[in-house]
Amino acid sequence: MKTWYGAAGVCVNDRNEILMVKQGATNEEKRWSVPSGEKEAGETFEECCVREMQEETGYEVKVVRFLFSKKRTLESNLIEVHYFEVEVCGGEVKIQDPDQLIHEVDWKTEREVDMLDLTYPDDREKIIELMTKKQI
Repeated sequence: MKTWYGAAGVCVNDRNEILMVKQGATNEEKRWSVPSGEKEAGETFEECCVREMQEETGYEVKVVRFLFSKKRTLESNLIEVHYFEVEVCGGEVKIQDPDQLIHEVDWKTEREVDMLDLTYPDDREKIIELMTKKQI
């Protein structure tokens, strides 16, 4: 069994909106998620999170704290993703994803997140919980 490691950034602005990306391959239905991606060799999870946020959204961010990790098995592979709270410290919206999977970047309200078609539906409850409690 191969393990795939990744990191995700959870960024909530001062209007309590969360930064999300609409993603999908050319032949796939496009869905929303928090920015995330695969950890490269020699990278820490935090460095991966910062890089992926910049590539997928154009924003420069700093990691504030570790939030949680999740593991699941998909097609005989173990997937482990570490989620971090991040803050924007520069940049502007600009999609520069080398994988060309990102199609839109937007700030979403809690109500919008509740209704979005998510890439990872199991993230919805945790994202809304974090937004509601304003822990981010």
